[in-house]
Amino acid sequence: MRVATSGENDCGGVAAVDALSRSALAVLHLNGKFTAMFNSLTLVYGLSAAQWLILDTIRAEPRSVSEVARLLGVTRQSVQRTADLLVGQELAGYRDNPAHRRAKLLEATDTGRAVLHGVEPGHADLARRLCGELGGEDDLRRITEVLGELSRALCAVAPHARP
Repeated sequence: MRVATSGENDCGGVAAVDALSRSALAVLHLNGKFTAMFNSLTLVYGLSAAQWLILDTIRAEPRSVSEVARLLGVTRQSVQRTADLLVGQELAGYRDNPAHRRAKLLEATDTGRAVLHGVEPGHADLARRLCGELGGEDDLRRITEVLGELSRALCAVAPHARP
């Protein structure tokens, strides 16, 4: 994190308000681009970007719907709807949760993992192309870190603004 120098930390003015608005628009635009990009990869496998993201989140280990929602920063209800669709497609299933009697665990099925495996080559190709466009993996990692800082800062200043 960069520390502001004297006169640089003017966080109450019009410039700060404009920067917040521009950053929000940029992130929302990125969200749209990421969604469209992943839809183009996953729709051939019968998945939306949201379904792929949730299935990928439970690929390695089963998680409760609430845990998936927290990890993704979305509402539990939206994850529940998508999880039910994945279960209906037999790409995921529910199983008992030893830590909580009522909150079942969502887990990927073998079919679900096979679908994720099918998406991987296109995902890897897009990652390579994006890294090339940005100048390399270090640049993509740096951008990701900055976005993480922005997310943490938003949680600090608006802790009750939950999805």
